[in-house]
Amino acid sequence: MVQKLSNLCQVETRRLIWIIGLLFALILAFQYFELPYGSFSSLTSTGKVPVQGKSSQKNGDSLSSASNYTDRHVIKEPLNDTRTSSSAPEGNGDADNSGGEDSSSRNLVKQNKTLEGENVENVDDGLAQDEEAEEPDQSFNGNVHATGSDNSTSKIEKDATNLTTSDKGENSDSGPPSPSPSTPLIDSPPSTAETVSHTNVSTPATSSKSDPFLVEKEKATSEKEKEAEGVPSDLSHTEKTPPVTAVPNTNTRPQMPVLDLYTLSDMNNLLLQSRASYYSVIPRWSSAVDKELRDVALQIENAPIVQNDPNLYAPLYRNISIFRRSYELMEKTLQVYIYREGERPILHTPILRGLYASEGWFMKLLEANKKFVTKNPRKAHLFYLPFSSRMLEETLYVPNSHNHKALIRYLEKYVDMIAGKYPYWNRTGGADHFLVACHDWAPAETRHIMATCIRALCNSDVKEGFVFGKDVSLPETYIHLPKNPLRDLGGKPLRKRSTLAFFAGSMHGYLRPILLQHWENKDPDMKIFGRLPKSKNNRNYVNFMKTSKYCICAKGFEVNSPRVVEAIFFECVPVIISDDFVPPFFEILNWESFAVFVLEKDIPNLKKILLSIPEKRYRQMQMRVKKVQKHFLWHSKPEKYDIFHMILHSVWYSRLHQIRPI
Repeated sequence: MVQKLSNLCQVETRRLIWIIGLLFALILAFQYFELPYGSFSSLTSTGKVPVQGKSSQKNGDSLSSASNYTDRHVIKEPLNDTRTSSSAPEGNGDADNSGGEDSSSRNLVKQNKTLEGENVENVDDGLAQDEEAEEPDQSFNGNVHATGSDNSTSKIEKDATNLTTSDKGENSDSGPPSPSPSTPLIDSPPSTAETVSHTNVSTPATSSKSDPFLVEKEKATSEKEKEAEGVPSDLSHTEKTPPVTAVPNTNTRPQMPVLDLYTLSDMNNLLLQSRASYYSVIPRWSSAVDKELRDVALQIENAPIVQNDPNLYAPLYRNISIFRRSYELMEKTLQVYIYREGERPILHTPILRGLYASEGWFMKLLEANKKFVTKNPRKAHLFYLPFSSRMLEETLYVPNSHNHKALIRYLEKYVDMIAGKYPYWNRTGGADHFLVACHDWAPAETRHIMATCIRALCNSDVKEGFVFGKDVSLPETYIHLPKNPLRDLGGKPLRKRSTLAFFAGSMHGYLRPILLQHWENKDPDMKIFGRLPKSKNNRNYVNFMKTSKYCICAKGFEVNSPRVVEAIFFECVPVIISDDFVPPFFEILNWESFAVFVLEKDIPNLKKILLSIPEKRYRQMQMRVKKVQKHFLWHSKPEKYDIFHMILHSVWYSRLHQIRPI
């Protein structure tokens, strides 16, 4: 009996030892496959590098927020070769937010209202062919791009569909070290959104011959071509082994208050708030340009007081000393790298005529600029994404489809391509990249995939995601004659401005019918019309603008209107009636010194408000309009302080507000 019990114990002991050994082997295997880089330090996977695509789904600025965007259904005709260079829209002078050129048109429908469209001319931009770029940083050895999950794709596609259904340190060669949380930045845009790194969205298989981005990726796989482009071979990756990259550390941004109406006073407070609380996008590794920006920011913070500048009139600016020092340092320091990848017409195709000309003129002038543009991305302080929001819509939007999937997917693939080929996007999560877009759909189409970029937008609507301290309000300029953008510049002297207020235009949106309801043919001092009769070179409209004291800039389908710049162009004091609209160069200019802002609800009292302005005050404002005019003029060859330099400065200024001097 004792012998049997002894034998049984020996058997059970061996079994127990075998089971323990097996469990230990399983634990080791689990550790090996679960933890990155084969680490055995813990049973938990706390050391895993987060995947960008997944982390972006947790972002407070989720894709579902695009339901706030107001889409305008499009019925358009394709671009053709019958467009002439001399014709201009008649009657309203700008065809707000839609345009109207020659005989072709596209119709935008919002809340069952038809918007007469524009036919734009694809003007040859005469871009010089760049030489090969200098080598990017060869020392970077990490993967540069993340692959998102299928859920990300479905959310984005769902979001794109919903768009149309809504009502409304210097050691740059040491590789990427661990980011230090002690690198705060100058300013903080007031938003709940965290830094969103790029998400790679899977798309249906496409022939590389018809897909420019697949062509670029095939080029990137060639070692010989990588060396020619200056891209390290270890930046490449295959679909079988999707790369993983860390999201740049971000300091929490304060939540912007949700208001029914954002007045100019509210916007001033939000701008100040963005400068009082810091928005940190901490680079994944340091670069020499980071130190340069910190040095520049410190110099601007300690700018000498400007007593008298013959080129700048102090009352026009929030702080003339800060502006002049920042502008001087931009001219001395700023280097911009332009991604050469991408095919026409969406990429590198500036449109120089019509309602969306601002983005085209900026693209053309920057790509031809030798002072600010660098061919070495390692020296760049900013990276320009040279796409045309107008050509994106014209090329990919299917009329009557009410579906923006293709447009958003194109931008996703473009960012996916440059982030996979270069390390610079993922270094900052895109925070040092910028875009210039004037189409009304641009805010929604770039809100997620380019959320951390500096966005220069014509449709600068606080309620559509405009971020103070980061985004830039882009002036909307209607160019009738690209060969002579300054035609008819100026206006009549004060003694010949007999009309108190003038407006003429199509009945776009809900506000203009209200304006006409109260003032059309109601008062001889108030020249308020719908579309004016046609005249050569739009002469009727131009004459009214030149002979009126105040020019009414009433919003159309969106908050922006080219009438703001037109009023300044014709030296007429602008009266802006557009709630939630952030005026151009808002972070620099003191708009209340030369413009009048009227709340939409106060339209019935419009004349009383204008008459309450003393004559001395009006004369002062009109004189200031003439002095601020140079900031809103396009020149074939850019001039100091002109609109090209002001747009570039606003982007530069926003970038500096992401850096805090040490």
